Amino acid sequence: VQLQASGGGLVQSEESLTLSCVVSGSIWGTEMGWYRQFPGKQRELVATITGDGSTKYEDPVKGRFTISRDNAKRTVYLHLDSLQPEDTAVYYCAADRNPLVVSQNPAYWGQGTLVTVSS
Repeated sequence: VQLQASGGGLVQSEESLTLSCVVSGSIWGTEMGWYRQFPGKQRELVATITGDGSTKYEDPVKGRFTISRDNAKRTVYLHLDSLQPEDTAVYYCAADRNPLVVSQNPAYWGQGTLVTVSS
């Protein structure tokens, strides 16, 4: 199982960015999530998506971020809209064969991609 995240970068406040996570191995089809980690803090959940496309979002990103998946490309996306400086963090994709664990302590992680939002 391998998760390869990409798409981070430096953007201005109110701009948008789309992160991608390409999944290889037998984990595809299960629930997946995106997390983020602020400097000096623990990783926190951002959003999850089930195998059939149902989504959930944490309150700080509701209405601004969109999680989606493309089964043909084995890729999960996180579209970040109306970015603010406080969204600056390293973003990680994550997966687990147990959907109940994805939002808590998933077993598989991507390598992280840095999003920096300047004011």
